[in-house]
Amino acid sequence: MPLNRSIALSIVLLGTAASAAEAVITYEEHIKPIFREHCLKCHGDDEQKADLNLANFTAVLKGGSGDKAVVAGRASQSLLFTAITAEDDAERMPPKKAAIPAPQIELIRQWIQGGLRESSGSKSLVAERDTSFQPISDTRQDGPPPMPESLPAFTPPSLRRPLPVIAMAASPRAPLIAVAGHEHVRLLDATTQQSLGALAFPEGQPNVIRFSADGRVLMVAGGKPVQSGSVVLFDVKTGKRLTTIGDETDAVLAADLSPDQQLVALGGSGKVIKIYGTSDGKLRHKLTKHTDWITALAFSPDGKKLASSDRAGGIHLWDAAGGGILLSLSEHKAAVRAIAWRSDGKMLASGGEDGLLIWWDAKDGWPAITKTNAHPPARPQGMYGKIPNGVLSLAFGPTGELLSAGRDNHVRLWSTSGGSVRDFPSEAVLPLQTSISFDGKSLFSGGADGVVRALASGH
Repeated sequence: MPLNRSIALSIVLLGTAASAAEAVITYEEHIKPIFREHCLKCHGDDEQKADLNLANFTAVLKGGSGDKAVVAGRASQSLLFTAITAEDDAERMPPKKAAIPAPQIELIRQWIQGGLRESSGSKSLVAERDTSFQPISDTRQDGPPPMPESLPAFTPPSLRRPLPVIAMAASPRAPLIAVAGHEHVRLLDATTQQSLGALAFPEGQPNVIRFSADGRVLMVAGGKPVQSGSVVLFDVKTGKRLTTIGDETDAVLAADLSPDQQLVALGGSGKVIKIYGTSDGKLRHKLTKHTDWITALAFSPDGKKLASSDRAGGIHLWDAAGGGILLSLSEHKAAVRAIAWRSDGKMLASGGEDGLLIWWDAKDGWPAITKTNAHPPARPQGMYGKIPNGVLSLAFGPTGELLSAGRDNHVRLWSTSGGSVRDFPSEAVLPLQTSISFDGKSLFSGGADGVVRALASGH
């Protein structure tokens, strides 16, 4: 094909995919012509390799000898889609031919994600999901919100440059933010961002910080790479070390404290999740399904489930009490950097290096809302191409809003339905962490320069 004709065809296809993104994609109008061009010689009315016929809508839904070819709403779980997007030339369909053009593949993806509509008058085959936020009764202890009152004297070590904000958390009951520092944790007033003191963490670098559900206990997890790792629980008011959990041979990279403060889960480069009792420090369970480093752990608001993620894109839901696996959530194709539970327990959010931001229905593990470009690549940057499209941090607010930070140097606020509410660009500094104040009125980001920034108040 002459070069100018090839370019013209690509422009037409790209325009078609772009306009289709705003329209309803159907089998008859958009997908059958693609199948006719690339697939029907082997999967048509005359021949059906693997018993798969793509020549009519009913046959497509029926699938072939390899089971269903398409799963409504789940392109990543559809055999047809994985076959035409396989990276290995020997496995990719159609065989011994050039790959289907990217704009046509995008149309097929949109058709599957949109619910496999046959024609413009057809309904989506994806059942509607209720993503609305349902407030739950507040069972936290009464009394004044826990704030630091008489912390032990501690002078943070002096550094040539501040440690990036690799961990940060906001108290669920008080105007208080805890921020990772070099061998310590800074405590800041969420209203003024003024220092209220610091807690020594000689164990090493704090990689994870969490407040207990009642705001009275602060969990700090981390350590020294390839040397040691553990989890320490502090009393928020006094700064007293309550207990130390775990004795790892590498730094703890992921951890969480159960809502009733009875369990601590931790994980890291060992690919194993360990669940300990806080009362005696004894190991309760070892969970071994992950195939790569554990990147995040989070107990559900009711404490019955434990969510975990890894560097290969895997996410699993576990029975927190018994240790058995409940669900595996397969959608991410790269490292999952953050997971977070919504306070009503209906949704689990995940964000990864593949640019996906997903709200999972915790009941059955279905991706109720998926943002493929939550933090889209920025402009080309020299010889290295575009800035990666990755989600780095997630934090739910008290009424179901979600705050995310990404490699595009933006922090974004999302509604309970996945709609964009506000965008906070940060051109100069990469935002690594996000938090929302206990009352939902203030948003914070922690940057690679070690600075905590108040993004907005009264949103």
